[in-house]
Amino acid sequence: MRTANPALNAKTFQGFARVSDPSRAMTIQGTVNKTGVLLFLLLLTASWTWGKFFSAGNPAAVYPLIIGGAIGGLIVALITIFKKEWAGVTAPVYALLEGLVLGGISAVFEAMYPGIVIQAVGLTFGTLFGLLIAFKSGWIKATENFKLGVVAATGGIFMVYMVTFILGFFGIQMSFIHGSGIMGIGFSLFVVVIAALNLVLDFDFIEHGAESGAPKYMEWYAAFGLMVTLIWLYLEILRLLAKLRNRR
Repeated sequence: MRTANPALNAKTFQGFARVSDPSRAMTIQGTVNKTGVLLFLLLLTASWTWGKFFSAGNPAAVYPLIIGGAIGGLIVALITIFKKEWAGVTAPVYALLEGLVLGGISAVFEAMYPGIVIQAVGLTFGTLFGLLIAFKSGWIKATENFKLGVVAATGGIFMVYMVTFILGFFGIQMSFIHGSGIMGIGFSLFVVVIAALNLVLDFDFIEHGAESGAPKYMEWYAAFGLMVTLIWLYLEILRLLAKLRNRR
């Protein structure tokens, strides 16, 4: 079982003895419910950061929250990945921290491009439900070749972002990729597609975990993994929409 999501890698469900008691085993419905809880918690802190930005009218008011949330979220995510049994506590904390990040970033984008956030949210959840329907109906199958392609593409995107980050320290900007030109828009569109296809791999992996009788706490862990992909997808859609607005 292969997935590009670092939280739901090929070894996630290995090493667990099958839980015989259904009430103590991971289920798809339980994972869905816990994903809803994480989304609610994320929305709480995102709304607070959003309000703080528009009250102050200055991006500087939310930058410390964005940076603190990003660093804290990364630390908590790593703890969750290595201590899956703690996911019932760390996954909600991760959602709260990421809410600070998304609320601040969303507010900054909304101030520059009015209406862009509702469009990004709508496209993110539209993509989520559309792909879920396609996956459950069998229109999209997570075959081994499909997984290999998505994993390879995701790894390539990660490498591009890392190279861009490192070059930024030397004042070198890859504007042809990150700008609002045809190349930049094409790159963002490609990234959005790959991020969306990662959802299919996540659906497949969660289904496999439920079928294998993983422990109940893995519902929190699986919900956390799905949140990682959703956050990435939302941010990439936000960037793509911003680039399209700049070309008007």
